[in-house]
Amino acid sequence: MAAESTPLALPVLPLDDEVVLPGMVVPLDLNDSEVRAAVEAAQSAAASEPGKPTVLLVPRIDGTYAATGVLGTVEQVGRLADGDPGALIRGRDRVRIGAGTTGPGAALWVEGARIEETGGSPLRSGKGDPYPGQVAELVTEYKALATAWLRKRGAWQVVDRVQAIDDVSALADNSGYSPFLSTEQKLALLETADPVARLKLATQQLRDHLAEQDVAESIAKDVQDGVDKQQREFLLRRQLEAVRKELRELNGEQEGEESDDYRSRVEAADLPEKVREAALKEVDKLERSSDQSPEGSWIRTWLDTVLEMPWNERTEDAYDIRGARSVLDAEHAGLTDVKERITEYLAVRKRRADRGLGVVGGRRGGAVLALVGPPGVGKTSLGESVAHAMGRKFVRVALGGVRDEAEIRGHRRTYVGALPGRIVRAVKEAGSMNPVVLLDEIDKVGSDFRGDPSAALLEVLDPAQNHTFRDHYLEVELDLSDVVFLATANVLESIPEALADRMDIVRLDGYTEDEKVVIARDHLLPRQLERAGLAADEVTLDEGALRRLAGEYTREAGVRTLERSIARLLRKVAAQHELGERELPLTVGEDDLRGLIGRPHHVPESAQEPAERRTAVPGVATGLAVTGAGGDVLYVEASLADPETGAAGLTLTGQLGDVMKESAQIALSFLRSHGAELELPVGDLKERGAHIHFPAGAVPKDGPSAGVTMTTALASLLSGRLVRTDVAMTGEVSLTGRVLPIGGVKQKLLAAHRAGITTVIIPKRNEPDLDDVPAHVLDGLDVHAVTDVRQVLELALAPATNGAAPEVPVAV
Repeated sequence: MAAESTPLALPVLPLDDEVVLPGMVVPLDLNDSEVRAAVEAAQSAAASEPGKPTVLLVPRIDGTYAATGVLGTVEQVGRLADGDPGALIRGRDRVRIGAGTTGPGAALWVEGARIEETGGSPLRSGKGDPYPGQVAELVTEYKALATAWLRKRGAWQVVDRVQAIDDVSALADNSGYSPFLSTEQKLALLETADPVARLKLATQQLRDHLAEQDVAESIAKDVQDGVDKQQREFLLRRQLEAVRKELRELNGEQEGEESDDYRSRVEAADLPEKVREAALKEVDKLERSSDQSPEGSWIRTWLDTVLEMPWNERTEDAYDIRGARSVLDAEHAGLTDVKERITEYLAVRKRRADRGLGVVGGRRGGAVLALVGPPGVGKTSLGESVAHAMGRKFVRVALGGVRDEAEIRGHRRTYVGALPGRIVRAVKEAGSMNPVVLLDEIDKVGSDFRGDPSAALLEVLDPAQNHTFRDHYLEVELDLSDVVFLATANVLESIPEALADRMDIVRLDGYTEDEKVVIARDHLLPRQLERAGLAADEVTLDEGALRRLAGEYTREAGVRTLERSIARLLRKVAAQHELGERELPLTVGEDDLRGLIGRPHHVPESAQEPAERRTAVPGVATGLAVTGAGGDVLYVEASLADPETGAAGLTLTGQLGDVMKESAQIALSFLRSHGAELELPVGDLKERGAHIHFPAGAVPKDGPSAGVTMTTALASLLSGRLVRTDVAMTGEVSLTGRVLPIGGVKQKLLAAHRAGITTVIIPKRNEPDLDDVPAHVLDGLDVHAVTDVRQVLELALAPATNGAAPEVPVAV
C-alpha cells in the first residue's frame, strides 16, 4: 500500500530516456544546462534550510515527462572520472508530480507529493509480524535469480550486497541497476508504488531475461558444437585418407576403396560400349574429386542411375497370335480396331523373327499408337491388356498437366536434385528395354516458360529417331525403338500436328448399348460385386435391367457412369440386407431399378408423350454433334420476333463460335433467296427478326455441321410444319443449298442410336463413313444420304395438317 504526504516544491532534473529508482546513486554531467540549472537551484534553496540540496529526478521519454519522479539528494559536486564537472545524486523516495511552481534559479520547479510506502519495512512489519509466506518466497526467488545472473557476469561482490538487502521495496528498486532492462520496463517499476507488486514485476523481468539468455546460449552452443563437429570430421577424414594412402603404398594398390568399387561395378556390368566409356570417365572424375566436393555426390548418383538401367534386358514377346487375341477379347469387349492393330503388330514381329530379320539400321520394330476417344471407353486399361497379350512389362506415365520440358528430357546435371526424365524412369521401372509404355492424357500436356513437353515428345515418339534418344541427365544414347508406346487422348485436335503425325491414330468412338450390356455383365458387375462384399450368386442383374441402366440411367460414350450406377445399386442392396429389409439371393429386374436407385435420368424422345417432346412445336429440329465426351444429340430452337418491336435481323444465343454463326447466316440467306421455291412465307424474315438458340447455353459450341439443322428449324418455323421426332440430321449447308460433308459420322450415329432416334440424315459424301459404324447400329437406323437441303426438308418436316397451320412461336 502507498499514501501521499505533504506537497513539496522541488527543481526538476530531467533524465532523457533514462530512469533512476530510489536507492540508486548516479553521476550526472553538469555540462548539461538543465542538470546544472537544477543542481544550482537546489543548492540555492538549501542555503537557507538545513540538509542536503534536493532535486526531482523525472524521466523524459521522447520529450514527454513521466507522472512519477524520484526525490534525489545531491551528495557531492566535483569532477567525474573524465575530468568534467559532475554531481553525485542519490535517489530517495517516489514523488507524484503536480503543478508547476516558482523557485530560485533557471530550473523548472514543480510541486510534488512524496509517496509513502506502508509495509515496505524489512521482511517484518513495524509490530514485528512477519510478512506472509508468499512474499518471503518471492524475495527468495528474486535473490536466487539475481545471484544466478550476477554469477554469469562474474560480479561476485555485488552478489553479497544483494543477499544483504531485506527490505522488499529496496530489493525491487535494486533492479534499476540491471543493464538489460529497457527504459519502459524501468518506468513501469518506478510507477508501481506497491512494494510487493514491484518486486513481482522485477522478478518477472529478470526471469524473462534469463530465459532469453538461456536460449541464446543454447543456440550459440549448438552452433559451436556444429562447427567443432565439422572441424573434427574434416580432421579425421584427412587422417583416414593418410592412413589409406599408407596402406595402399604398403600393398601396392593405386585406387581408392569407393571409386574402386564403382570401377569394378562398371566393368562387371553388361553395358553398351559408349555407355561404358562414359561411365568410366565419370569414375575417373570421382577418383580425382575429394570427399568434400559436391561433384562427388552428383557423380555417384549418376553412376547409380546408369548401373540401374536395364541396358540389355528384354522380355521375349508372346508370338501366340491367337492367344494374344483371345486375351484382348477376354479383357475388353468391342474395340475391334485396336485389337486388329495389335494383332497385326504381333504377326509382323513373329514373321520377322522366323526369318531372322532383327535390327535394321539400328532400329527395332517398336510401335507408336494413339488411342483417341471419349472418356470411359477403356483407353488406359487397354494398355495393360496389350502388355499382357504381348508378354511385356507395363508402365504408365501420366502426362496430364505436365508443363516442364525437363519432365520428358530430364534435368541437366548442373542443377541440384537433377533427375532423369519420365521416359527414362519408366524404362528403369519396367526393368526391360521393350516394355509397353502408356503415355496417358497426351492431349492435356501444356507449355509455359519452362518449355513445351510435346516438343520433347517428338523424338521419343518418332520411330526413325528414338533409337538414339538422349536424355539431358544421362547424356548417353538410349534405344527406345523396341518400346511399344500407347498414347491416350480425348481430343485429337488438342495434340500438336507434328506430334500427331508421328503416331498411328486409332479412334475409339464409344460403345453401343449392346456392347455396354456385355461389358457390364462380364466385367463391371463381377468387379463391383467383389467391392461391395457380395458373392456372385447373391445378386443377379438380368439383361433387361442392364439394358435400362445403359439406356435410360446413363447416356455416355464410355462405361464409367454405368459402373458407378451398378456400384450404387449393389451398395443399396448390401445396406438393405444388413438392415434386414431385403433377403439374399436377389435377382434385380428392370422394374426394380426405380425402387433401388431412383428414376431414370435420360428418357428417349420417342418414349415421351407427343406433347412433351422437344419437337412438339414448329421451329425445333434435332441435330447431331461431337464433343470431347463422344457424340451427342443437339436441339436447335428458332422463333420470330413481334413485328411491332421493330427488331430485325438474326439473333444467336448459346455460346456459338464464329463458324456456327456463319452457318446460321447461310441458312437464313438460303431461305430468303429460295423461299418462294419452297413455298415459305419469307416476308416474315424481312419484317421480323429471327432468333436461333442452342441449348445448353453454358456450353460453348462451334463447327459447320449444324447448318442443315438450323435451316430445317427455320423452315419448320415459317411453314408451321413440325419436325419429325424420330429424325436427326447433320451436315454443312452452302448458299446454294448443297449439303457438304462433315466429320464424326460414327460418333454421331452412335449418339442417335443411344437417344432412340430411328432416322438419320447425313451428307452423301459421308456415305463411305458408314463402313465404320457397327452393323447392328445401322440395322436400327434408317440412314438417308442427301446432297441438297431440299431433300432434308422433305424428309424431316411432317406433312402439313388439314386446316389452318399452327401458330408460329413469337419471341417478345
